[in-house]
Amino acid sequence: MPKDSPGFTLGKKYDKMALAHSATHECIFEDCRLPRDAFLGKEGKGFSQHLAALQTGRISIGACSVGLAQACFEAALKYARERVQFGKPIYSYQGVSFKLADMAMHIELGRTMVLKAAWLKDNNLPHALEASYAKLYASEMCERCASDAVQIHGGYGLMNEYPVSRYYKQCKALQIVEGTSEIQRIVISRNLG
Repeated sequence: MPKDSPGFTLGKKYDKMALAHSATHECIFEDCRLPRDAFLGKEGKGFSQHLAALQTGRISIGACSVGLAQACFEAALKYARERVQFGKPIYSYQGVSFKLADMAMHIELGRTMVLKAAWLKDNNLPHALEASYAKLYASEMCERCASDAVQIHGGYGLMNEYPVSRYYKQCKALQIVEGTSEIQRIVISRNLG
């Protein structure tokens, strides 16, 4: 939709807690008409084209989730090696090191799921189920990793000067865009048999 189309205006810009780099506006259509050359795709196929784009988007959000979880892990690992309590780095305590071990394992599993879904798509093979697996697992794993990273940082994890505070807010958005976790579970359950 070209912004200068007659009858189309952008309304209020929404102030979001996450994904601020991507502007979100109210779109207002009043007697809006588009020329035929502005039409995308094939007439009557909009919904199926939209679903195909969602599958690609779900793989992309899975990849973003893995990357953000990796950033949470790296920040928490660095902090745990530097922060000293009772005479030794907090990494040496099982309560912290086990959280980091779990984070590393879950990130690797998420990465593998995303790569499998992307490989299937790249090879023109069915991938709707795998795209939903990857998006659901990776986005939920990302939030758990962000939560653990904040926990490892303790009070500092709540401070905006530490990146894990920002990462935590971003993770929630990844569970919502391209279909919520609940929608992914619907897609997965419908494809089970």
